[in-house]
Amino acid sequence: MNRQFLLALDQGTTSSRAIVFTPEGRLSASAAFEFTQHYPQPGWVEHEPMDLVDTTVRAMRQALSTGGIQPKEIAAIGITNQRETTLIWDRKTGQAIHRAIVWQCRRTAPIIERLKQDGLTEMIRDKTGLVPDAYFSASKIRWLLDQTGTQARAERGELCFGTVDSFLAWHLTGGQTHVTDATNAARTMLFNLKEQDWDDDLLRVFNIPRVLLPQVKDTAGVIGTLDERCLGQAIPIAALAGDQHAALFGQGCLEEGAVKNTYGTGCFMLMNTGARPVRDERGLLTTMAWRLNGKPMYALEGSVFVAGAAIQWLRDELGLISTAAQSEQLASQVPDTAGVCFVPAFTGLGAPHWDMYARGTLTGFSRGAKAAHLARAALESIAFQSNDLLQLMAASLGRAPEALRVDGGATANDLLMQMQADISGITVLRPQVRETTALGAALLAGLGVGMFSSPAQAAGKWRPECAFTPAWDAQLRQERLRDWNRAVRTTLFEASLRREKG
Repeated sequence: MNRQFLLALDQGTTSSRAIVFTPEGRLSASAAFEFTQHYPQPGWVEHEPMDLVDTTVRAMRQALSTGGIQPKEIAAIGITNQRETTLIWDRKTGQAIHRAIVWQCRRTAPIIERLKQDGLTEMIRDKTGLVPDAYFSASKIRWLLDQTGTQARAERGELCFGTVDSFLAWHLTGGQTHVTDATNAARTMLFNLKEQDWDDDLLRVFNIPRVLLPQVKDTAGVIGTLDERCLGQAIPIAALAGDQHAALFGQGCLEEGAVKNTYGTGCFMLMNTGARPVRDERGLLTTMAWRLNGKPMYALEGSVFVAGAAIQWLRDELGLISTAAQSEQLASQVPDTAGVCFVPAFTGLGAPHWDMYARGTLTGFSRGAKAAHLARAALESIAFQSNDLLQLMAASLGRAPEALRVDGGATANDLLMQMQADISGITVLRPQVRETTALGAALLAGLGVGMFSSPAQAAGKWRPECAFTPAWDAQLRQERLRDWNRAVRTTLFEASLRREKG
């Protein structure tokens, strides 16, 4: 009997993974490889471009080998990726003109400040659903062209810009395709949500030639075939999706008002808003959910820049733990934080504050504060930041969501999941398949090759593993929220001083 599998390539901020699923959504095999992070200056983050490709190909080969799966058994490949990270490469050779500028990087904050001073915030918000921020790709493109002196080459069509999905697709197809999908395009600050195309006004603002940009495709659909040099088999690449959009699909959030939160290096919460873009004035972004058969579906999104990265800081910089998983054990040694509050704004604050100048803040330290209190405060910071987003979602929806569906590596931490339920006062649902981002990419690829008859059939694989229900009473929740908000105000005050100094 012929077996069929779907392969997801999940290219993230710190590692590249390949995960093989059955059409029923069961995980069959996986492999992952980390790669080096580069920090040339404080607030700057870069990746070596070919590290992204090489680790992806290695993971793909190892996953198939580990699972005893033949390349001919892979029906389709879906690519999901860290978003906003910006690359420019030579159209003939595929060689990048500079290291990738990672989504976390804040080097282009002065470019964004000039846009704000020029009164362009409202235009950008109206066209793209985004707020002007160094987080997005547009200012990174401008910086790369300026620093490498390649504006003329870009105008002559000698160069290609892409987010990571586009860069991977170009290399994995042997340079045959320069494309992206609507979810990734929507994170560049150059894509008009209503027109579903690159926006000429914004291209003029940033002086970016249209010929530099990839063609925007649907989220599911064949965009090319895998170069046979990768696996010895020409396999359809049938889905491209930014990681958060893939997770939204993998969580089965097809209905308006359904909310998911992904816990990774950062936290990213999306709520499906249906076939119309919803504008939020409280700090959430309007973005794509996905685009299928030419029909866009939209979402509201809130971003927490530092989540799992705060735990990595405890491990790598402070040496309080040797593995991220030990954070739960250490934090469980104390019943609370003893007043310690941690705002991990290492690379600024995302929604609802959108402050590029914010930096990490610790408050409430006393002589009795221990490593366990700091570990607990770090975990709580993830839940508090996520709760800020959830409350904005509830206000936009007009009611509290029925539940919060969660995914990502940190969801293995039961203490963190219980903290999220307690702080937010909502049931938290953890799925049986926690690799929901990869699952979404795989299911979208299956949809792209006709394996599934509809999005509902493809995304109907979501099943809850367990539910975390709130244990705090209303008074305790309000007290803890006041402490958190006080710490955030301190962080924002320090940011204002930093902004004034320039």
